[in-house]
Amino acid sequence: MKRAAVYMRVSSLDQRPETQLHDLRQMAAQRGYEIVQEYVDRVSGAKARRPGLDQMMADARRGRFDIVLVWASDRIARSVKHFLEVLDELNRLNIEFVSFREQIDTGGPLGRAIVVIIGAVAELERNLIVERVRAGMRRARLEGTHIGRIPLDVDREAIYHDRCQGRSLREIAKGHRISTATVQRVLRKRPAQVPVQELAKIA
Repeated sequence: MKRAAVYMRVSSLDQRPETQLHDLRQMAAQRGYEIVQEYVDRVSGAKARRPGLDQMMADARRGRFDIVLVWASDRIARSVKHFLEVLDELNRLNIEFVSFREQIDTGGPLGRAIVVIIGAVAELERNLIVERVRAGMRRARLEGTHIGRIPLDVDREAIYHDRCQGRSLREIAKGHRISTATVQRVLRKRPAQVPVQELAKIA
């Protein structure tokens, strides 16, 4: 017997999930599923925070059920993008998704085809996001905006001088408010006029 989780969402505190629950329990009984957990959120569809859905996804990652039952696809997600993300993750966890109203069942051939399409759309979306980020970084560089960490402004000559005076790496780092690793990198790039023996014992 497959273990099923039921997820329900009602859009306000005035609505009750009993209608959804009746249909889903009846469907589970007809298909021979054992309902092991029921999750309910009482929020509007656009709300990002959903404690019930978050808990259900956490339990899914722990392998506590094999199937997710919902009354309608728009009950489980706040947007098409969010729905694709949820379905994609359930598919990666080998958890079937069944929607009562749309008759979507990812356990069947048509449902598996839908998952493949959804997976392709989700991958395309991820690739488009990466490409948009890269394009933005290229544009920023062309406009002269620095990308990445700001280079440290260190007084190399002073560091060379301090080391030649016999100060330790720790003392130099503390005096210049930089890490000892940065001091080591600076000393390794010593100018030719500074004798190697003067900068001995860098490590």
